Amino acid sequence: MHPSFSLFPSLRRAAGTLACLALLCTATAPAAAPVPDSSPRMTPVVRAVQATAPAVVNITSTHVVERQRISPMDQFFGFGPGFDQPRRQKRVSLGSGVIVDGKRGLVLTNAHVIAGGDEVMIHLQDGRQFPAVVKGAEPDFDLAVLEIQGPHDLPAVPLGDSSDLMPGETVIAIGNPFGFNHTVTTGVVSALGRTIRSESGVFTDLVQTDAAINPGNSGGPLLNLEGRLVGINTAVHARGEGIGFAIPVNKARRVMDDLVGQGRVAPLWLGLAADDVDQRMAMALGLREPCGIRLYPGSPAGKAGIEPGDVIDSINGSPVRDRREYVNILRNQVPGAELTLGVLRGDKPEKIRVKPASFDDATALSLMQEIWGLRVREADGLMLVRETRRPGPTDFLRPGDVIAAIGGMRIRTTADLVNAFRRERLANQVLMQIVRDGRPYYARVLLQ
Repeated sequence: MHPSFSLFPSLRRAAGTLACLALLCTATAPAAAPVPDSSPRMTPVVRAVQATAPAVVNITSTHVVERQRISPMDQFFGFGPGFDQPRRQKRVSLGSGVIVDGKRGLVLTNAHVIAGGDEVMIHLQDGRQFPAVVKGAEPDFDLAVLEIQGPHDLPAVPLGDSSDLMPGETVIAIGNPFGFNHTVTTGVVSALGRTIRSESGVFTDLVQTDAAINPGNSGGPLLNLEGRLVGINTAVHARGEGIGFAIPVNKARRVMDDLVGQGRVAPLWLGLAADDVDQRMAMALGLREPCGIRLYPGSPAGKAGIEPGDVIDSINGSPVRDRREYVNILRNQVPGAELTLGVLRGDKPEKIRVKPASFDDATALSLMQEIWGLRVREADGLMLVRETRRPGPTDFLRPGDVIAAIGGMRIRTTADLVNAFRRERLANQVLMQIVRDGRPYYARVLLQ
């Protein structure tokens, strides 16, 4: 994880601890006399909170893990009766979410809130709780859509428009930080279009706010004074106070539509080959340091005017420093959106707008065969090598070898394989785990 950011804050504790905390934090406050609408206390913030709070939910995601129980004799002396039987233990992740469609019972939250969960429960402000199923989750955007398994006449927060957010505009965050349900914080929009980097990837176009966001706020709403959803809270700065980030609702809406409609977000590409700019090339181009990617024409990049030898140094204002970062930034873009590429052509900077195309499985497999020189087949939940190009980067493989993992990603299906290729297609080298004759091996595929 990037050392400057505590990305995706969520609260994880043992089940018993969380249960006690939930009991303490959900105690019902005594009823108070209503405040007249004409009262000066009835501020826009109060009105927005009252209108939206019933649609903000607490999400618990339970994951069962097995631990070995070792007897004292085995632990201290290394012998004795075998008491080392598996012991099942529940781990609970606590986060927030917001109902965006009350008729269908759809909840928008962060993907990491429900990652690895075997059981997901939705807790409403009025005390009701219902199980939920995951309609779709996309870690590249840290967004997930849940469907409540219960009544579909629930309150919902209307979606706003994040394209007209203004720095300095008042915003409201509601969530469950540290298990304290429906905590309200306020602040302003500090900046727009922020990019943050972590080991999980690159996240672009974020809304920066100084509204307090803490562990447990993950997936909760960022609202404007009209009570409309303008963002999904997702990250905090690890070493700074008053620096939080939210996914803008316009991006979240597009991701949600794809997740509900087809269960995933269509991957994108620009149809180009790329090389890192090394120090010698950077000096020749007059760059202060190696940054950017050397591009070759292709579709749709070629149609947009990209030429051989161009250097791309930014995408939508986010610096591009190597090929991996280029792929990571592209993974965080939604279908249908135009990108603005910062291009250096000789010593002349240019801005070129390009609309990415869908990177479908057939195209990915075809490119994998061309770049990696590898053909595969799927059988009984395994990916088997069918043939390799000789000579080629994978010509050490044999027919029948099992491809178990690529770049740390487990490979079981063709979909797993093409997803791994999309992430690693521009890498200089790729680490593969191969199983041959029942024995696992690690192999480094050198692509240049």
